[in-house]
Amino acid sequence: MEGLVGFFVNTVVLRSWVDEGLSFGAFLEGVKGEVLEAFAHQDVPFSRLIEELAPERDTSRTPLVQAMLVLQNTPEAAFELPGLTAQEFIPPRDTAQFDLHMEFQQRPDGSLHAYVVHTDLFDTATIERFSRHWLALARQVVERPHAPLRSGELLDADERARVLADWNATGDPGTPAPSLVALFDAQAAARPAAPALTHQGETLTYGELNARAERLASFLVRRGVGTESRVGLVLPRGLDLVVAVLAVLKAGGAYVPVDPSAPEERIRYVLTDSDTQAVLTLVDLARHLPLQVRDRSIALDAPETRQAVHEAPPLPGPRPVPSDSAAYVIYTSGSTGRPKGTLLTHRNVTRLLAATQGEFAFGPQDVWTLFHSYAFDFSVWELWGALAHGGRLVVVPQDVARSPGDFAQLLDEERVTVLNQTPSAFYRLSEEIEREPGLRERLALRTVVFGGEPLDWRRIAGWVERSGTDGPVMVNMYGITETTVHVTSRRAEPAFAREGSGSVIGPALPHLRAYVLDPALRPVPPGGTGELYISGGGLARGYLDRAGLSSVRFVASPFGGLGERMYRTGDTARWNSDGLLEYLGRADDQVKVRGFRIEPGEIEAQVTRHPSVARGAVVVREDRPGDKRLVAYVVPADPAAFQESTLREAVRAELPDYMVPSAFVVLEELPLTTNGKLDRRALPAPVYGDRDSYVAPRNVTEEAVAEIFEEVLGLERVGVEDDFFSLGGNSVLSLRVVGRVRSMFDINPSARVLFDHPTAARLALRIEDIILTEIESSMGDDENL
Repeated sequence: MEGLVGFFVNTVVLRSWVDEGLSFGAFLEGVKGEVLEAFAHQDVPFSRLIEELAPERDTSRTPLVQAMLVLQNTPEAAFELPGLTAQEFIPPRDTAQFDLHMEFQQRPDGSLHAYVVHTDLFDTATIERFSRHWLALARQVVERPHAPLRSGELLDADERARVLADWNATGDPGTPAPSLVALFDAQAAARPAAPALTHQGETLTYGELNARAERLASFLVRRGVGTESRVGLVLPRGLDLVVAVLAVLKAGGAYVPVDPSAPEERIRYVLTDSDTQAVLTLVDLARHLPLQVRDRSIALDAPETRQAVHEAPPLPGPRPVPSDSAAYVIYTSGSTGRPKGTLLTHRNVTRLLAATQGEFAFGPQDVWTLFHSYAFDFSVWELWGALAHGGRLVVVPQDVARSPGDFAQLLDEERVTVLNQTPSAFYRLSEEIEREPGLRERLALRTVVFGGEPLDWRRIAGWVERSGTDGPVMVNMYGITETTVHVTSRRAEPAFAREGSGSVIGPALPHLRAYVLDPALRPVPPGGTGELYISGGGLARGYLDRAGLSSVRFVASPFGGLGERMYRTGDTARWNSDGLLEYLGRADDQVKVRGFRIEPGEIEAQVTRHPSVARGAVVVREDRPGDKRLVAYVVPADPAAFQESTLREAVRAELPDYMVPSAFVVLEELPLTTNGKLDRRALPAPVYGDRDSYVAPRNVTEEAVAEIFEEVLGLERVGVEDDFFSLGGNSVLSLRVVGRVRSMFDINPSARVLFDHPTAARLALRIEDIILTEIESSMGDDENL
C-alpha cells in the first residue's frame, strides 16, 4: 500500500470563455463540459506542465493560469475516543502560488466560508471590494439563473452613485458665451489698444486685428460665405493665419485647417471631402494646390485680393453667430484608410473655456504661444485661451517650433506665461532650458499645460517639485478632438513624480462626465479596467458626412436624459480609490505617436495600395522604453524587384511626416495566429543599422556625425550613406541630432538641416560649409589672414 499513499490532489488547468449573452444555467452547462474534458488529463502532474515551460517562461508571472479555485468539500475528519476528541486542523495559508487564490470551505449548515489570499498583490480594501462584488454577482445568478449574464450588476447602490455621480460632480461649469466671435468682440471693444497678436517682431492690437478680420469677413460674405459654410485654410504660421480664422468665424462659416506641408493628395482629399466653398491661401501655395480646388482658392497676398479686401464695405451691422453653428472641422486619422472630419461648434469651445476658467483664471496679463499646427486641435485651446481672455498670442515660427533651444529663447524674450506642450516636446524643451544657467529662473511661465499623449511625471521631477512655488503650475490634461480638446485636468504635486503617477489624468472637467464601462455599458468598479466614455457639453456634432461612423462612436447614454450622447473614446481607463481616472492605453488599434492620433489602418491602406506590395501590416513598436516607432511589414509582390526606397517615397507623398513608418521590414509571409489573425508578437524587430550597403566614415567630420546618429538612434553601426529616417529616425529624434551638432561643432544650423541632409555624409558636408562660411565671414576683406 506504500505506493498509494500521497496527496491525491492535482491542479487542473481550465480554459473557458464567458459569453455574457448566455444565461447562468447555460453557461454552467458549458463549464461542466470543459471541466469533464479537463479531467481527462488530470493524471498529468501540474509540476510537469510548469517544467515543460521552464526554458521560455516569464518568471514574473505564473505561466499557465493566474487564478486558482479550490473547494474543500471532503467529509469532516473529527472523531472521539474515550477521553480524547480529534478534530481536523487546517493551518492558515501564508503563501499563494497564484495571483488570485479563492478557497471555499463548506460549513455544517450547508453555507460556504470563502476567502481569497495574496497580500503582496492586493491590499485589504481591494480584497474586501472584490469579495463584495463576487458575492453580489453570485446572489444574482442564483436568484435569476435564466437571465443573461450581462444583466448582472457588480456595484451596489452606493458604489454606483459614486462612479456615476459623485466623481463626476466637479463643480459649476460656468456660463458659456453665445459664440467665439462674441467673446473676441467683447475683448476688442473693451481693450482696442491692447496687444493681441505677435509674429516675428510685428504686433497687432485687438482693434487692428478686429479691423483686419472684419474687412476679410466682409469680403468672404460677398463671396457667398455664411452660416455653416466651410472654408479651407492652407496658410503658413503668421498674422494672416489668425486673421483668416477670425474672418471665417465672423462671416458665419467654419474653417477647415490644412497644414501646407502635408502631401498634395492629403490636401486634395481634405478640401474636397469637406466640400469647402472657398480656400484661403497664399500665391506661392496656391500654385501647388490640387486642380480640384484651385478654382475656388483665394490668395490673400495677391494684389487683386488685397485691393478687394481693402475696398470691401463694412459688414451691415452686427452679425450674431449662433452658438450651435459649426466653428471648425479638424481631420484625424481614419481606420478605413481615409481621414475623417470632426465637426465642432462655437458652443463646444465656449463651454470648455467657461469650465476651465475657474481653475486657471486666464486674463489680459497672460501671453500664450501658438506652438502647434493649427490642424492639430491643441491649437484651438492656444488660440482662444489667449484671445477670449484678452491675452496676447505669440505665433511661433515653424523653424523655432522645431528647435527647442530657439523656442526656449522665444519664451524668455516674449515673456510667455502660458505654455501648452505635448510631453515629448516638453522633455526636449526642458533639457534646453536647464542647459542655460539662469534661464529657468528668468522665464515668466506661470502655467504649463500638457496634452496629446501620456505624461510621465518622473521625467519632469524637478519642475514638479517647484510647481506652484518658485515655478509654474504644471497641469496634465487628457482629451480628444471629438470632445473639444480637453476632458480632464490634474495639477501636479511633488508626490506624483516620486510615485511615478504618470498615468493619472484626474477628474472630468465641470461641463463633462466620464464613465468607465464594460462592453455591456455597465459601470466598472473602482480599480477595474474598462473603456472610457465621455458625455456632456464638449461632444462634437459628429463626423462630417459620416452618419454611420458617428452612430458607432457617439452612442446613446444610459445615464443621462433623453437624447444625451456619449463619445466612445477607444481608451482604457480605471478609477482609483481617490476618484481620479488613470489612463491605461488604447482599446483598439488607434495609437498616439509624438502627440498625434494615428490609426495604423490608414497607413496600412497606403502601404498595401502600392503595386510592389502583395500584403502588409503597420504596427507601433516600442523596442526601447518611451521610443514609439511606426514599422511597416510588407510581403513584396515581386521580391526580386522590390525597392524599399520606392515604397517609402510613395508613402511619404501621401501621408504627413509623422505617419511615415520609420522602417519597412520585408517578410516572405505575414505571421498568423491559429485563428487566422495577424500574430503581432511574431513580427520581428527591425534591424535598422545592419545594412549590406554600409559605407564607413571617410573623414573626421563624417565619423563624428555617424557617432551622433548611432547615439541618438541607439545603433551599433551607421554608414555615412544611410538615411537617418530610414534607420528609424523621426522629427523628434532629429532635434537631438541638431542639438548635438550645435554643441559639438559650435555652429547654429537650422532645425530642418537633417531633413535637407538626411545622411551622415551629406550632413557632414553641410557642417563643413557652415564652418567655412563663418571663417570667411570672420576674415573680412583681409585675404592674407
